[in-house]
Amino acid sequence: MTRAVALASGGLDSSTVMAIAKREGFDVYALSFDYGQRHRCELEAARRVAQSLGVERHVIARIDLRTFGGSALTADIQVPKHRDPARIPGEIPVTYVPARNTIFLSLALGWCEVLQAQDIFIGVNAVDYSGYPDCRPEFLEAFERLANVATKAGVEGASRYRIHAPLLHMSKAQIIQTGSAAGVDFSLTHSCYDPDPEGLACGACDSCVLRRRGFEDAGIPDPTRYAK
Repeated sequence: MTRAVALASGGLDSSTVMAIAKREGFDVYALSFDYGQRHRCELEAARRVAQSLGVERHVIARIDLRTFGGSALTADIQVPKHRDPARIPGEIPVTYVPARNTIFLSLALGWCEVLQAQDIFIGVNAVDYSGYPDCRPEFLEAFERLANVATKAGVEGASRYRIHAPLLHMSKAQIIQTGSAAGVDFSLTHSCYDPDPEGLACGACDSCVLRRRGFEDAGIPDPTRYAK
């Protein structure tokens, strides 16, 4: 079977993407990051999901983006709550982590070279998303071009790297429906930016708002454990 590296955050989107990659016949190598984020709930979720989907291997790479900060997820900045869902896609919030997807995809590309894999799966979405610039088609197209000029295999013509973003043009409801059909157990996932000490979702950050609305629109019960 053909190998692929899939970014695994433990959330709805990346979990659905891993299930899609498996369904398409790839041997999935899941890659998560302990990057100094506010909590470890998402890493625990990534482990659960990777195990439930039966990936070939799950690696958690350690990097410290708190060195630079600049985000509510990597610095002592308050996570915004109760934002109007209609405004979320049009603004870049303080939960944006500078250059995060560029860094993550670069490390995924490095693992691809080692695995002799050509495919990277990422759960970015440009429709019902949180306003992040590194979730846009233009970014993915640019990174794919970079991958094919910045690697030994690409320069030698032995491989052509492909960035797969199957959720790019889906709404959150469509993602949930797709994941459910692909066998994702969403009770294992975690989306909240600011969970309480017991790991319960706050229900008010952008990610919780989009997640809750997605389940409602999809007509699927929300398995999330909320603090309130």
